[in-house]
Amino acid sequence: MPGTLPHPRSDAPVGTRERILAAATAQVRRRGLRRVTMDDVAREAGVSRRTVYVHFADRDDLIHGVLARNAAGHVAAIAPHIRAHATLAAQAGEAAVRVHARSPQAYALGLAERDGESEDAAVRLLGGLVFDAWLRFWSPLVEHARDRGEVRADLDTAQAAEWIVRAVISLVLVPARSFDPDDPEQVRRFVADHITRGLC
Repeated sequence: MPGTLPHPRSDAPVGTRERILAAATAQVRRRGLRRVTMDDVAREAGVSRRTVYVHFADRDDLIHGVLARNAAGHVAAIAPHIRAHATLAAQAGEAAVRVHARSPQAYALGLAERDGESEDAAVRLLGGLVFDAWLRFWSPLVEHARDRGEVRADLDTAQAAEWIVRAVISLVLVPARSFDPDDPEQVRRFVADHITRGLC
């Protein structure tokens, strides 16, 4: 089924799937989605075409894997900085600062610069994958905050996680009016005062 991410066979060499994804990502960056082929990816990864199909059911599955890898990579790059803070308010503030500092183009693998329906669809899919990756990251942090008594006991943690993700994204996409988005301390204060206070 397109879009699923099959598990590699247990006898497959460790790291092959990641090497294929890295090669496919490089191809997408250089050539765009429409020109990427399984043969090109196999050559760049140094594996056979058959090996690519061991890990990915078809080309759509491989592209989904590339976009999911990219989304997870952005979360992983920022996650340690967020987890270094002890409170949910401080974590959300740090997320806003870090996400704002990253170039929006970095998320899109250069796809937004290309014309074509496949690239447009991929940008939309990538946005959804980034959003889902952030939701998975924030849900346990909100649960820990509830367990610590930092937020109210009856808080719906799934909705609260989505609220934080949407708020942080809006800080990046929508121009600020009452604070300087390039001043980390102002961003952290704004988040603490207005984004997380409603969860308490």
